Amino acid sequence: MTTLTFLGTGGGRFATIYQVRSTGGLYLQDETRLHIDPGPSALWMMGKVGLDPAKTDAVLISHCHPDHYSDAEVLLEGMTRGGLKRRGTLIGSNSAIHGLEGMGPAVSAYHRSLVPEVKAIQPDQTVQVGTISIRATPSKHSDPSGVGFAISAEGGDISYVSDTELDNKVVAAHKGARVLILPLTRPRGARVPNHISSEDAVDFAKSVSPELVLLTHFGAKIIRQGAKAEAEYIERETGIKTVAAEDLMVVRIGKAIRVQQGNETS
Repeated sequence: MTTLTFLGTGGGRFATIYQVRSTGGLYLQDETRLHIDPGPSALWMMGKVGLDPAKTDAVLISHCHPDHYSDAEVLLEGMTRGGLKRRGTLIGSNSAIHGLEGMGPAVSAYHRSLVPEVKAIQPDQTVQVGTISIRATPSKHSDPSGVGFAISAEGGDISYVSDTELDNKVVAAHKGARVLILPLTRPRGARVPNHISSEDAVDFAKSVSPELVLLTHFGAKIIRQGAKAEAEYIERETGIKTVAAEDLMVVRIGKAIRVQQGNETS
């Protein structure tokens, strides 16, 4: 079984600045443990649910914007037991690892030196971490080197799209996913460049046709208006089960997929 824990479901400048929702990224675990896009509050949220940074096997950074990486260096210290044990893997966009066009790097040379395996990954490149295969997918975003991640885990193929506009190449890279994790930054009627709106999410989900769509990375506007209503609209338009993630939501992916928000499981 593969477990996903949402350590934050906010994203974008103002949701991050004011922490309208947490922005700690996504934690995936089966036999191998990945922390994806550990933005502000990642460590705090891990502590709330008892996730130990020292047990993490890899940190993944999709692109070089602070809502996706700001806690990464401390997490690398945790993964390496304070730098005393060289272990684990750091995977990220070229901007996050090396810096690009005035952005980054997101991780200092010192912190990169703590980890035995550091990979600046480009679309279609694959990295194996323990039992999990991670393939980088393209992105159409303001960070030109940004990537998403198509992850083959015990629970099946899980796609983490990360920040992007709707784009045919991006969509094609996620076909075959059992679970599609979409960053829904904007609600209906409020599309902006470099991000997905609810209308875009409908087209994306129809093309990929996953078993489950999980929405996250909500901007301040969609949080105020209600992310659940956008999920209901997307599910109604696509016929695909769609859930608006909440902070600390847990999804267990085995033969069946179970979503737990608060004390409720579905």
